[in-house]
Amino acid sequence: MSLIRLSILVIFIVLAFLITACSTAVPLTQKFPDAPDMFKEKCPELKTIAGEKITIIEFTKTVSENYTTYHQCAGRTAAWIDWYNQQKKIWEQVP
Repeated sequence: MSLIRLSILVIFIVLAFLITACSTAVPLTQKFPDAPDMFKEKCPELKTIAGEKITIIEFTKTVSENYTTYHQCAGRTAAWIDWYNQQKKIWEQVP
């Protein structure tokens, strides 16, 4: 009977030690995660027209593609930056 009591006591002591060993009096704060690298990339370079003789069709096509590329990238980047900053602010306000 004493062997059973001894093993129960040992188990109780081990469990008590494991429970108290995990506690900490130091407040832990997590750092807000950094932005992924894919969102840190710059927008693609705008196209240029090479050559001496440029047609109005080439000019219009290049201007249209550059306009679209710029506004897509600017919109995506601005929206993501706003979202990231709002999430970071919320994260920092949580105790």
